Amino acid sequence: MNLNNRKEHNHKVGTYFDKASITFDTFYDRQRSAFMQWVDRKFRSDVFERYRLTFETIEPLKDKTVLDVGCGSGPYVVEAARRGGKRVVGLDMAQGMLDLGCQRAAAAGVADECEFILGVFPQDSPQETFDYAIVMGVMDYIADPLPFLSALARRVQLRAVMSFPSKHWFRTPLRKVRYWLKRCPVYFYEPLQIEELSKAAGFSNTKVEKIPGAGMDYFVTVFK
Repeated sequence: MNLNNRKEHNHKVGTYFDKASITFDTFYDRQRSAFMQWVDRKFRSDVFERYRLTFETIEPLKDKTVLDVGCGSGPYVVEAARRGGKRVVGLDMAQGMLDLGCQRAAAAGVADECEFILGVFPQDSPQETFDYAIVMGVMDYIADPLPFLSALARRVQLRAVMSFPSKHWFRTPLRKVRYWLKRCPVYFYEPLQIEELSKAAGFSNTKVEKIPGAGMDYFVTVFK
């Protein structure tokens, strides 16, 4: 992908999430209507499951540093800080998401431990290394996964946890069309492809788990 195409791609993704920021924030905070909360429990339970698996996998967090790529409105950033992270950085390309993240951190009393940065990984992320990295709901929108994962490997000292969307004969075409109508490109993966990409990027080991639920994502842990 050339530079101009990459900029256009990032602009489309950023615009989509900027518009969707309020919806995503109410989803994580369970602030939606009773009907939509039922829909979330029924059809989006995998999102809550990957949240649970993330903090189960990267414990203990006391005095650790964390980079959350595609942090959205900051639910993972704030939770990592609440669990003892001494420095937690959230990076996202949607300003609306980051504004909500700052509000969330202040309300939780962990604003001093949290930093929110507007930009795209890896070029806009801090040039330091972190103990852990969180990359949830991001690989769906990465056109060139190997450079992204290679840069991630250089930023992580212990491990990173990520989600990858799976391929499915029915859901994949539907999602492609739905996001095409929203002018937001989306990509899908197979387990072997994930393992090969992670190894080529410089990670020593990869664990791929299928998340139960309608979304059918993979929860992936990569180790240095």
